[in-house]
Amino acid sequence: MTEGAGQKSIAGETAMVAALALAPAIALGISRFAYALILPDMRDDLGWSYALAGWLNASNAVGYLLGAMVASRLIAAVGAFAATWWGSVACALGVLACALFDGVPALNAARLVSGVGGAFAFVGGGVLAAGIAARHPERGTFLLGLFYAGPGLGIVLSGLAVPVMLGGAGGGSWRGAWVLLAVLCLPMILLLARARRSGGGQAALAGGRARIMPMAPMLAGYFCFGAGYIAYMTFMFAYVRGLGAGLGFQVVFWLSIGVGVMGAPWAWAALQSRLRHGHGFAVANAVVAAAAILPLVTTAPVALVVSGLCFGGSFLTVVSSTTQFVRRNLAPGAITAGIGAFTTAFGLGQTLGPVVSGAVTDALGAVSAGLWGSALTLFGAVVLGLLQRDLKEA
Repeated sequence: MTEGAGQKSIAGETAMVAALALAPAIALGISRFAYALILPDMRDDLGWSYALAGWLNASNAVGYLLGAMVASRLIAAVGAFAATWWGSVACALGVLACALFDGVPALNAARLVSGVGGAFAFVGGGVLAAGIAARHPERGTFLLGLFYAGPGLGIVLSGLAVPVMLGGAGGGSWRGAWVLLAVLCLPMILLLARARRSGGGQAALAGGRARIMPMAPMLAGYFCFGAGYIAYMTFMFAYVRGLGAGLGFQVVFWLSIGVGVMGAPWAWAALQSRLRHGHGFAVANAVVAAAAILPLVTTAPVALVVSGLCFGGSFLTVVSSTTQFVRRNLAPGAITAGIGAFTTAFGLGQTLGPVVSGAVTDALGAVSAGLWGSALTLFGAVVLGLLQRDLKEA
């Protein structure tokens, strides 16, 4: 291959990863995280406790866990791109369904559907991105980071749209916010379909088995991370609103998280590419934990924005570090199984996280109490990451 053809190939596959990043933008940035923007209005209108409010994100996490458990088999049966695209569609439909009901069982069912779709979209897209990264090892860290920056786009779009809509429409307008989120998903689904038609999209990474026990420390750490990070993404916006922040600052805070996510590939690529064992996972978790504690130590506006930037700029780097670990340590045929194992551990953690944090908040009467618990859990993930060694010499 000539140098020009090689550069064209890299450019084309970078564009493909950018298109694949729309899947986590829908699955995480909008379908999962934007619930935090709507939660205060739903809670006020429907008279929910914090524990009950946490259940809606827990239901999404249960769906994600169920989807992760069968994602490898689905990808083997229909292909990674089909799983990614249909998973994204399921997320959008689950979001739209949340506008149609006010009963807790129906809302939880809608969140469950979007969670299952989110797992298919995230695991399928991650497998494809890992395959592209494997073909370009010199740019592998950046390419994976680009995929995992996708949720930042969803966070930014929802942060620009939802608080303004709710502020203008007044209390009890949460149904319209869910409709607005579904509308935001539509152009991204269409763009993802166009990328599918353009070529790329199949990966021969399914079929092998991953060695689980040697990865036990990092899998346990990923469980802790899942439990800790989701409490921040579920309740921190309510915490900021409870401090008396106006609409403008609410938007700025949420955008700081999204901007951090989108800037993460450039901020972390060089360091993550050099770190081995579970060290990249541990370092990123340490930043996430520090960012989670900062608003609990000081509520100065600049501290809240710094927290959002650092949290957003690091928490999906934790996720991408697990994919890098799998890609570095497992045979190509076992990558899907490895990603699935980590996704399952993550799903278990984020299923428990919002419910436990919400229950602690209800028991102690302060949102900060639940957030303190989640931050300490993140520090547990740091320790476990430091204990993980590579399965083989890279």
